[in-house]
Amino acid sequence: MSRTPLLFDLDGTLIDSVYQHVLAWKEALDGEGVELSVWRIHRKVGMSGGLFTNILLRETGLEITEERLERLRVRHAEAFNRYHAQGAVRPLPGARELLAYLTEQRMPWAIATSGRMETAAHNLAALGVDPAKVPVVTRDMVRHAKPDPDLFVAAAERLGVDIRHALVVGDSIWDMLAAQRARALGVGLLSGGYGQDELERAGAFRVYDDPADLLRHIDEVAARD
Repeated sequence: MSRTPLLFDLDGTLIDSVYQHVLAWKEALDGEGVELSVWRIHRKVGMSGGLFTNILLRETGLEITEERLERLRVRHAEAFNRYHAQGAVRPLPGARELLAYLTEQRMPWAIATSGRMETAAHNLAALGVDPAKVPVVTRDMVRHAKPDPDLFVAAAERLGVDIRHALVVGDSIWDMLAAQRARALGVGLLSGGYGQDELERAGAFRVYDDPADLLRHIDEVAARD
């Protein structure tokens, strides 16, 4: 039996950063005079920043321009990196241990995030992940982000594996929809704020609390030699 490749989302899956992203987007939107409730922002986190802002601006009826989208992107990145510098963003329980275990067991894994490297770099450093040694695919490396499958497909290609034999591990419905579109199995984590029913309806065949819980049950989902 071959080892199962695992393709991980980053924010909310390995890093406890979803709510910091929500607040960073809130700050960016407020700076543009866009009034939007925090809960509405949370429901869209996990998409690419561009798709995310397009949808939010469309819902508010405001004009969507490249200049406005770029200002929102920059303001969000600045706010999120400030939260990181304040120590408010940390790896989720068991995240480092899970990755270390997979490496020790020679089970291939990669990271595919809808964020750009300007915000992902700090998260990767917190996990001890070196992009020179571990395949990391960010939003700026693919044409479309979640819920399209491009990020996970690219990550599987970087590993040299067939994505249909891989597990996509994520915390949002967008991760699970992307997994379905890539014809991969999706494993959901509750650590990003989505409920078990939501993740299962979006295609998750197993749902765990966080990386630590997944590590305790890794034999349920991942095959080893």
